[in-house]
Amino acid sequence: MKVVQLDIIELCKQNNRKAQLQLYNQYCDGMYSIAKRFVIHTAEAEDVVQESFIKAFSKLHQFKGDVTFGAWLKRIVINKSIDFLKLKKQRLVELEDAHLKVVDTSSESKWLVDDTVTLDEIKVAINSLPDKYKYVLMLFLIEGYDHQEISQILNITEVASRTQLSRGKQKLQELLKHKHYG
Repeated sequence: MKVVQLDIIELCKQNNRKAQLQLYNQYCDGMYSIAKRFVIHTAEAEDVVQESFIKAFSKLHQFKGDVTFGAWLKRIVINKSIDFLKLKKQRLVELEDAHLKVVDTSSESKWLVDDTVTLDEIKVAINSLPDKYKYVLMLFLIEGYDHQEISQILNITEVASRTQLSRGKQKLQELLKHKHYG
């Protein structure tokens, strides 16, 4: 299967439209789901995906195969989504239940939220955070990126990523605590 994937990518590098369409059809739904987590409207998510594929096909010569094509494309989609949000200064979209997962379980991070806090309250709280915290929280907690990857995506240092994650979590907890204990 991996050989077939690499063959399709090689054909795409040669501007083979049939191979590009095949690759697009293989990844468009998954990439749309990722974009939809960041941008609000369906049409905007579709635009982000289209622009991401255009960029991916134009930069395909930079794809070295050290990660899967899907992982490489996902990073492009996330960057395009963040660029779109920065450009439009829009709010991040509400997260679907299935995508809200906390991947940080280290002992240094006391990540406790009262059981009575609803998912909708968490979504509202995340959306009310400043962008620098919101983006790092989304990339780390929801997309599962590590600090090195976040630093590359957002063009910040790993230390800044860790600091913004920590402060973002703290602000999020304060917002949620304030909501319940007023």
